[in-house]
Amino acid sequence: MSNFVCPYWMGYLLISPLRRLIQNPERILSPYVAAGMTVLEVGPGMGFFTLPMAKMVGPNGKILCVDVQEKMLRSFQRRALKSGLVERIITRVCGPTSLSIGDFDGKIDFALAFAVVHEVPDMSRLFAEIVRALKPGAKCLIAEPRLHVSAQKFEQTVASAKEQGLKPLERPILTGSHAVLMDRA
Repeated sequence: MSNFVCPYWMGYLLISPLRRLIQNPERILSPYVAAGMTVLEVGPGMGFFTLPMAKMVGPNGKILCVDVQEKMLRSFQRRALKSGLVERIITRVCGPTSLSIGDFDGKIDFALAFAVVHEVPDMSRLFAEIVRALKPGAKCLIAEPRLHVSAQKFEQTVASAKEQGLKPLERPILTGSHAVLMDRA
């Protein structure tokens, strides 16, 4: 997979309200995210999916957001503060080779990796860390943009996730994306 990381300025385009017409976070995530959950989001950018998930988990839930770009997370934190949801969100800067979330092993109810796996240098390690963080039976939604990731590359992503202990459950239809819902086997 590529080592390309979405540039910081692109984060502003990705949070455009127009994107909701194509990818509505509540519609996509409401079947998987509920009040009281602890959710992991890898590569949240400026929080297009994060802020809606923070509302879904409610005051007793948490969203753990991990990104390699500190500047992106700082912009996101300002948005979370303005929305009144900052208390539900934990942000962490990670390195290119590790999510650095060992303190969350076995504590995550749901993980989201939306349009980010193709940017990770070692997807096997990424999925290994996600699997360790998930509670038994917890789910993970992986989605990759069709413009950047071919169907063949996406199947390689799914195979890598399976090798690390995730089991495919379904293939949600998401406009403009390849997607798979998996759970910790």
